[in-house]
Parts: sequence; C-alpha cells; structure tokens
Amino acid sequence: MTAKTQSNTSDREIVITRILDAPRELVYEAWTNPKHIAQWWGPNGFTNTIHEMNVKVGGVWRFIMHGPDGTDYPNKIVFEEVIKAKRLVYTHGSDDDNDPHAFHVTVTFEDEGKKTKLTMHSVFGSAAILEEMKKFGAIEGGNQTLNRLEAHLRTM
Repeated sequence: MTAKTQSNTSDREIVITRILDAPRELVYEAWTNPKHIAQWWGPNGFTNTIHEMNVKVGGVWRFIMHGPDGTDYPNKIVFEEVIKAKRLVYTHGSDDDNDPHAFHVTVTFEDEGKKTKLTMHSVFGSAAILEEMKKFGAIEGGNQTLNRLEAHLRTM
C-alpha cells in the first residue's frame, strides 16, 4: 500500500470567501482586466498604478499600491495556473525576486445561481510570517479589498 502525504498548511493560511452579486464571468473580468482591478484592488484608501498585467501561465502582474499615507508598495504577481472564469493560482510578493514574505494564492470563482462564490486562499511561507502579516492587517485588508470589489462590480 502506498501512503499519500498531505501537507497541512492551516497554521500559515488565510481563507476569505465572499458571495458576490454578479455572474462569475463578470467577477473574473473585474479581477483580470487592469482597467478594472486598478479601481478596487487593495484596502480602503489605497490606489494602484498597474505597470503590466499578463494573465496567463508564467505571466506577470506588476503594480504599485499607493497607501493613504503616501507610502508606495511595489508588488509582483506571477501566474502559475489560469483557468478562465474558474481559477487563478499565483505567487504574490514584492518586486524583489527573493522576497521572504512572498505567498501563494489560489482564487476560485464558482457559480452560486446568478451570483459568484469567490474564495481567496493564501498560504504563507511559515506560521511566523503569517502572524507578521496578520499584525500588518492582512485579514482586514483582504476583507476591505473584497468589499471594494463588490462596490466596483455594481458599476460594471
């Protein structure tokens, strides 16, 4: 008998789920079109400058989040899996290729009648990094980001 090894990441993950009052294809468009994502990405008070966004396997999304206090946060996302209107898998970090705080994200888009169930599953490199990110406001920031997505969807 072959034993299957399963990795337990519960001590280093954040999962945020939201039911959005919009069809799955529209939610995916808002998530993958730079014109739209620049309008809602990030916590309250943040704005974005999108430098590039190539949503395909191996594609890169580079952007700067501008904090309400004027601080700029360079970000780089590299897409590992792209299934249109269903699933995005990517690594999210700063523009430093050796960013120790980079984390792995899986976003799923599921039909819920005429609505969309969106799940954002983030896995950090260690429990200590997750705790550091929680102190930085990662959970509240994630919820604010999805609130902003909800508001943006109503304008589309």
